[in-house]
Amino acid sequence: MPKKFPLNARGFHPFGELIGLTFTECENGHSRCVLAVTDALLNPHQVLHGGVVYAMADTGMGGALYTMLEPDELCATVEIKIAYYESVTSGEIVCNTKVIHKKRKIAALESEVFFGETLISKATGTYYIFKTG
Repeated sequence: MPKKFPLNARGFHPFGELIGLTFTECENGHSRCVLAVTDALLNPHQVLHGGVVYAMADTGMGGALYTMLEPDELCATVEIKIAYYESVTSGEIVCNTKVIHKKRKIAALESEVFFGETLISKATGTYYIFKTG
């Protein structure tokens, strides 16, 4: 039976909480997370830091894959490739992620980050699946 991802469990994902990332959907190999752009997340040029967008894509991938793992499994990022298309200075961004392919030990995922209808970033990633015990 696949794991259930807790959408609003304080302390479940401390880094996500630090940057203000929250999940609104997370099931069946898909996730959606949102993040409000705040001044604390801007780079010296006063646009959203690329590392925040990367962290959002990475976290979205982990969440989407988590829903397809067995109770005794975890996952870890192997690699992520990301392209940035537009900058953002304020508002809310949304990351939609889906599992593209999953085998016993490796999974491939894709995240798209939007500001409204505008695609600001796209990422593909590979994750390793391993047993916990």
